[in-house]
Amino acid sequence: MSLPDGDGVDDVHRLHDRPAPNDYPERLQCAGTLVVPELPEMEAWRRALDDPVSAFPIVKAGPAHVATLKTYDPPLSTLEGRRLEGARRRAKRLLFPTDDGELVVLVHLMTAGRLRYLRFGEAGPKTPAFQLVFEGGSRLVLTEAGAKKRAGVWLLTPEAAEEELAHLGPEALGLGAERLGEICAEESRRLHSLLRDQRLVAGIGRAWANEILHRARLSPYALSPDLTPAEVERLAEAIDAELERGLELRERGTGDKKTYRVHDKLGTPCYVCGTPIARVDFEEHTIYYCPECQTGGRVLKDRRLSRLLR
Repeated sequence: MSLPDGDGVDDVHRLHDRPAPNDYPERLQCAGTLVVPELPEMEAWRRALDDPVSAFPIVKAGPAHVATLKTYDPPLSTLEGRRLEGARRRAKRLLFPTDDGELVVLVHLMTAGRLRYLRFGEAGPKTPAFQLVFEGGSRLVLTEAGAKKRAGVWLLTPEAAEEELAHLGPEALGLGAERLGEICAEESRRLHSLLRDQRLVAGIGRAWANEILHRARLSPYALSPDLTPAEVERLAEAIDAELERGLELRERGTGDKKTYRVHDKLGTPCYVCGTPIARVDFEEHTIYYCPECQTGGRVLKDRRLSRLLR
């Protein structure tokens, strides 16, 4: 979306008369459960928000829920009168630097947090967890479903933001076989766990780990140091291919049902071989996989079910 020239009232109305930026994914759900946005979802959001959030100065910052705002110095009011440079992304976090280079708004949505850019006059939540109001009346609002408030907003200096993100590993998209091979050799982990560890590879979560490992034809339980060079190459190619596919679909506004081909597809025929997709349940996450394509026909053990049958 190109920005209007000048800064007068007519420009405000011209901006708001245009179609709203793609605020996907306003609602990401899987079998009735909110899904944590991962790299494709967050990058689609970033691209959709980049132009509109930089169009006009901030006239009011806040209010913010006491559990959502994680910093108090500098106060939110220091954003007022400043203009955002645009939207940036690091792993699953969004960053909104001010164009004077002095401050960064860092947003981590966690599981239930959602961001929306609302045009002037567009209905929004009565009590958002956080909001920025821009000149002309448009708003960037953060909402969070449920009673637990886990999403977070930080107002930081660029140096503090860099420190806050220092623990993250390299970005998953474009990682490459060489760097991935080094990570696999250094960390003895099951592949599904390794891909989800943000300290090792940044941006992949439960859903896209399922999609990636299926495309790579690798067991989620395979140990990382045991991979052959050919398997590492295959995994690196699958990471890029699946994340790029996801990003393209998310930018179109495609929902979970048509985006995921393995994740949350229990019992559905594998799109490659036709074998029903299987599932392994853990307390905090679920693995979906194809026994034929990924585990040589072997069904992986479900630890929760095994405990119940003892």
